Amino acid sequence: MNNSDRVNRDQHLQQQSLPIMPSFSLDGRPALVTGAGRGLGMAAAVALAEAGAKVTLVARSLGEIESIAARLQKRGHDTQAIQLDVTDSDAGRDFIANYGPFQILVNNAGGNRPALLTDTPDADIDYMLSLNVKSAMLIAREVVRGLVTHRLPGSIIQMSSQMGHVGGPKRTVYCATKHAIEGMTKALAWEVGPHGIRVNSICPTFIETEMTKPMLEDAVFRDFAVSHIALGRFGQLEDIMGAVVFLASDAAALVTGSALMVDGGWTAS
Repeated sequence: MNNSDRVNRDQHLQQQSLPIMPSFSLDGRPALVTGAGRGLGMAAAVALAEAGAKVTLVARSLGEIESIAARLQKRGHDTQAIQLDVTDSDAGRDFIANYGPFQILVNNAGGNRPALLTDTPDADIDYMLSLNVKSAMLIAREVVRGLVTHRLPGSIIQMSSQMGHVGGPKRTVYCATKHAIEGMTKALAWEVGPHGIRVNSICPTFIETEMTKPMLEDAVFRDFAVSHIALGRFGQLEDIMGAVVFLASDAAALVTGSALMVDGGWTAS
């Protein structure tokens, strides 16, 4: 390369615009977190509030979410707590009509009743399908309707699981519900993409919460589970908070239909 070529190259490089780092700030965007009274839902609500979102926490137990909202308000965050049974279609529709539209949704409400399928009663199957799958569809449907009506972009975040990608002992029904969430995420991303709405899932490994405490106290199960995690430890609530803010923010503007694995490497094996 001669000197003239070097000068031309250097001038070209100097004239190139540097990319602008997308913001992780949520700038007062209205956010809804279901099942926000404890565990992953609580962590998601705190993360969104700390990033600047205006967060509405919903759960069937009002006392828990009121306490969390009050503590966040003391930190200067704009939050409110509303009692809602997300499995009630009419209640969900009325709630979002009255309090929406929400530009961020964390579809977190869910539960698990681990057992061999042969030992699982109909009531437990109905419970997990209703809470883990049907309620997520009902709430997402109403949030999308609100966004489309108001012509607003948005981000829907499904709190899925590593079990939406693998199988596990005593988790046939739970895995079925989380695999359903993964399918819903991919299909819905295509449906709402033209409206500027993104849909993604977060797939944690076992996070140490009140819900997982009983199973993680079982030494045999604990050894089995941790042996499948490349990082050699169970997750903490803080481990999912960054993922929530990322997917909600402009930093993930081209991310949709994706599953963000927060599983310590479980599904990499």
